Formats: sequence, structure tokens, C-alpha cells
Amino acid sequence: MELTSVLNESLTYISSFALRCAVDLDISGRIQAYGRPMPLNELARSIPISPEKDVMLGRLMALLVQKEVFAQDEAGYVLTTFSKLILTERSNMGAFVRFITEPVLTQLICAMSEWFKDGGAGSTVSMMANDGKKFWDLLRENSEFGNLFNEGLASHSKQVIGDLVKCYPHIFDGLHSLVDVGGGTGTAAKIIADAFPSLKCTVLDLPHVVAKALEDDSFNVVAGDMFEKIPPADAIFLKNVLHDWCDEDCVRILKRCKEAIEPRKDGSKVIVVDIIQDFENNNPKATETGFLFDILMMCCHGAKERNKQEWHDLILGAGYSGYKVYPTRLGVDCVLELYP
Repeated sequence: MELTSVLNESLTYISSFALRCAVDLDISGRIQAYGRPMPLNELARSIPISPEKDVMLGRLMALLVQKEVFAQDEAGYVLTTFSKLILTERSNMGAFVRFITEPVLTQLICAMSEWFKDGGAGSTVSMMANDGKKFWDLLRENSEFGNLFNEGLASHSKQVIGDLVKCYPHIFDGLHSLVDVGGGTGTAAKIIADAFPSLKCTVLDLPHVVAKALEDDSFNVVAGDMFEKIPPADAIFLKNVLHDWCDEDCVRILKRCKEAIEPRKDGSKVIVVDIIQDFENNNPKATETGFLFDILMMCCHGAKERNKQEWHDLILGAGYSGYKVYPTRLGVDCVLELYP
């Protein structure tokens, strides 16, 4: 059994790239369009691939069925809850799959052991592998990779923020204005604004990011740097931002957020969506996913995911009087309400 486990763990990366292949071939979309269980030959012709590769496609599908990405009956392949998530017209989590398996990113993971042995103090895997460039430099200089990053995070936001506004609408009660800091192209802001039409939402991000923001009347866009100044509002929103930064930088960001909501009326707050490593979720898969994200943050940014005590120290260290934590039903993130 132990040998099987070693073999399986060593080969797990193949599952990621098999999933990437399914996304690139839009297998979910083709099965959905077929409207009933789809036989292998019909799937192959719809792609299309040459007939001699039908058997190879069947082998790919066998793995994806085993991983419960798809299901199969006597009539053919059908969608599962998993494969419905990667449909383009739904959450399009396929965009996240493409980003996370992009060679620019996977090469960093491959360089991790070299970094442990030879990386200098204060360096990151990204800097060592890219002539001293930070991960943010790669996104800015490589527009294709930057677009994949924005699309991947937007697909994640559709799920997590959609769940947030349904499960915890009270978090937004009494708020008239909200700034989504590091809000990318505006997906999260649009979801919040659509759910609460009286709430004036603004996206703050770097100029080259907001230049690609959605054209939508439901929110405003401001180009700027969160380390310098955040526009004033009743609430500041941070989705998966703080795990990109070291503790010292997180304190700086949180202090800027506190300045933006003070002095304000009662009810002002900072809303954080991020991973809490040791949150009691009774879900081994979620716990493992948190550890995987932690390694990703280490390689990309020299940053980390945090446990409950680390979040506590960070929040109080930035001068906040208290906070509350809420679980989300989807993904591995929690919601934190921070009070000035």
C-alpha cells in the first residue's frame, strides 16, 4: 500500500494536466451541448480529432471519470457537479485551471528545491527563476499570463462571492459604499453591487489591471496603489489579497484600510476573504487545498496562508479592536469582519 501511495502522489500532477486538456478541448461544453450521454466517437468527432486517436481520447476520459470530473454510463459520458463548474457560461473555473497549470507558474514549483538550496535571503522562487523579477512583474510584462491570472481569479470570485452575498447578506447591511482593494477586473464588485443595488462599489487596483476592468455601470474604477492610499468608504473589501504578502506588508495594508474607514459612522468595517489554515471545517480535502495554496504563495510571493493565531496577531497588530469569522460553503476560504 505504501508503494502505491508513493507512485500515486508522484503521478498526481498528471491529473492536473489531464484536467487542463479537458478544459482546452472544452469537453464539458461538448457534452452539455449534446444534451444526453455522449458516446466516445461522438465526442471525438465534435472536437474534432482524427479517428485513430479515439482510443487515446478514451484513455484520457477513463482517468477523468476515475477522478469524478465526468461520469459514464452505458450510453456515454455525462457531466458531474465538478465538470459543470468548468463550463464557460457558468463559473468558468476552467479559467482557473488554465492559469494554475500555465508553464510560467508550474516552472516555479519545479524550481522549489533549487531555491531551498541556493536561494538568497529575501528572495522568492519567482525571483530566483526569473532574473530577480517578482511575480507581479511577470504579470505586468507578460500580458497573456496576466490575462490568465485575471480570468482565473474572476472565475473563483464568481463562486466564492456569489456564496458570500447569499449566505451572509447581513455583512453588507447598512453600508452605503465599499472599495474592493486589489479587485482586479471587477468581478467581485459587480456581484456585490448587483446583490445590493444601493451600495456604491469601487474597484482599486494598479493602472494596468483596471485598464482591463469590466465595462459596467454598477461600480467605479480607481487606479492606485493600496500601500499609498485607499479611497474612503464605509467598508473595505479584500479578497485573497493578504495571502500574497508578508506579515509586515499585511499590517501596512490593513492600516491603510483602517484609515479609509475612519473616522466613519458606526458599522464601518474591513471585510476579508481568505484562507484560515486550521479552521475547523471537517473537510480533509479543504485542509489539503489550504496547504497547497500555502506552498504556491511561498513560491510566487514569499508569502503564506495563515492559521487562526497568525490572523489574530495580524489584525490586532494593525490596530483593530476586534473581528468575527464566518465559514463559506464553497472552497477553502473564510470571511473575516474587522472592526476599527
